[in-house]
Amino acid sequence: MRRTQLLLWWVALWPLSLLSAHAAPPDVPDPAAWAALSPQEQATRRAELKQRLQAATPAERAAFRNRLRERLEAMTPEQRQALAGRTRERWQQLDPDEKQRLIDERRERVKAMSREERRQLIQERRDILGKLSPEERAALREKLPAR
Repeated sequence: MRRTQLLLWWVALWPLSLLSAHAAPPDVPDPAAWAALSPQEQATRRAELKQRLQAATPAERAAFRNRLRERLEAMTPEQRQALAGRTRERWQQLDPDEKQRLIDERRERVKAMSREERRQLIQERRDILGKLSPEERAALREKLPAR
């Protein structure tokens, strides 16, 4: 009787395991290679990543974010500063309408997150800020607009 129940459970759950195995989260791109892409190539790749992440489970999205963070943390401070500098330059070169569109997209993405995903995002940000030196935190506060 127990074997029959186990077999029935396995038969019922087996298709679900195939779905989750099929929809694996995307690989984390190399930050340096990503920065070397043109803005159009980045937009195309970003759209592909976004589509795949939307189809992923919350656990798969969290795993993707963790792998991305690990990859960025593995970079040397000079590499991270160079990457941040290139990103800042590209942001400053965008026209105001494009900047506002990107800001609105980010806002909508955060609104679409579950409560748990938002809490996790806040915790991740706190962890990042906790790793900064007092000088880096002071410099960041100066750059941020007053609330």
